[in-house]
Amino acid sequence: MENKKKLPFITNIFYGMGDFGFSMNNSIITAFFSIFMVTVVGMAPGYVAIILFVGRSWDFVNDLLVGYVSDRTRTKWGRRRPFLLFGAIPFGLSFTLLWLSPNFGQTGLIIYYSLAYIVYEALATFVYMPYFALTPELTEDYDERTKLTSFRMMFNIIGSLTAYILPLLIIGPWDSATSRSVMVMAVVAGAIAAAPIFGVFFGTKEKKEFQKETLPKFWPSLRAAFKNKPFMFGALMYLATWMAIVVIESNLQFFILYIVQRQSQNIIIMVAIFVTAIFALPIWNWVSKNWNKRFAYIIGVGFWAVVMIILILMTPQTPFWMILIFCVMAGVGVSAGQVLPWAIIPDAIEWEEWTTGERNEGMFYSLVTLLGKIGMAIAQPLSLLVLQLTNFQEGQGAIQPPSALLGIRLVVGPIPALFLLGGIMIAIFYPLGRTQYNQIVEDLRLRREIRKAKRAGKKPLPGVSETV
Repeated sequence: MENKKKLPFITNIFYGMGDFGFSMNNSIITAFFSIFMVTVVGMAPGYVAIILFVGRSWDFVNDLLVGYVSDRTRTKWGRRRPFLLFGAIPFGLSFTLLWLSPNFGQTGLIIYYSLAYIVYEALATFVYMPYFALTPELTEDYDERTKLTSFRMMFNIIGSLTAYILPLLIIGPWDSATSRSVMVMAVVAGAIAAAPIFGVFFGTKEKKEFQKETLPKFWPSLRAAFKNKPFMFGALMYLATWMAIVVIESNLQFFILYIVQRQSQNIIIMVAIFVTAIFALPIWNWVSKNWNKRFAYIIGVGFWAVVMIILILMTPQTPFWMILIFCVMAGVGVSAGQVLPWAIIPDAIEWEEWTTGERNEGMFYSLVTLLGKIGMAIAQPLSLLVLQLTNFQEGQGAIQPPSALLGIRLVVGPIPALFLLGGIMIAIFYPLGRTQYNQIVEDLRLRREIRKAKRAGKKPLPGVSETV
């Protein structure tokens, strides 16, 4: 067997905490930007949908562009880490632009917030795309990469939890929020999000040999990704799950404010969901390592879909203890939706090496993040259009008609459940099982041993080929 060189524990911590800021800021935007726009700024949901669609559609090119540039960057700090050093502060500052309340007309506000969103996403991509691409450059060991991803997802969920608690602590109930309190929140969150990125820069070290390697060309790498069946199925499962997460996060505050009317207990509800998700994370990690990932995804996501359907039956008269029980159950599903799609993607990279002899991690991860942005560009504006069509009333203290209450229930329950059902249907046909995957890993190990033996001038093992 090959000797495995483990990364220091502190390296896992420093790397993983980098995702805290990205997760926190993106979750704050997903969860509160819409309610900020319709309550504090006073814009109709349809206009907010236009802003989100424009901002996120423009962002589609950012991932591949920044990934391409970082692949070709050569500095004494490596290829990826300079982007973290010089991009952290602009990333934090750009977040505050989204939460200003300029005294413009409707057209001026649409233009301003669309441009602010474009600037934020461009600067965020400048930092997080090299951050994601840093994973395979910290270690070449498959299990160590899995551990790195697990630490990243732990901080990701902690960031999501903070995203709900921090604004509520600073702003209070959104039906009484002011532009000043929102701006204070934005400055604090921007500073907190930027700080861990410096930790990643100073706490990690890239391997120098990656700056010398010949990079695969763009179009062959792209074609390889689309020909890789496990990757395509895994990426589509991720897309379906992520769209469900986006729709739920975007409208959960409306659900709490208008359906169950528990604004004063908002923080407790968020803690119940996300603390449960954090504690359930090791469970799904264990399941993904010791069971068929496809079955685990189907069970976990199917359970989550059922819980979301039941949640829409809640009313202001529902006992709070019952709401908390279902929030805990939803947290278990959130954890499965966060971990399992990401646990499937690396298997496709091993499949790629097994079938073609090449590894295209950068292209694969770029496409996954691109799909996530496409999903956000579709899912969040779609849910806002549902609210617009059901006559949702903007402004603080607005009384919602029964049609708008139905719209809120739709975007919290049935619509995300349909996305999750789509992910389950894709998972049913996922082509790579545990037995076949283990055979692939063992075959790759033998091939590497042969190549190592040849470089050392030794005779290869009989009956084993190093070719694909």
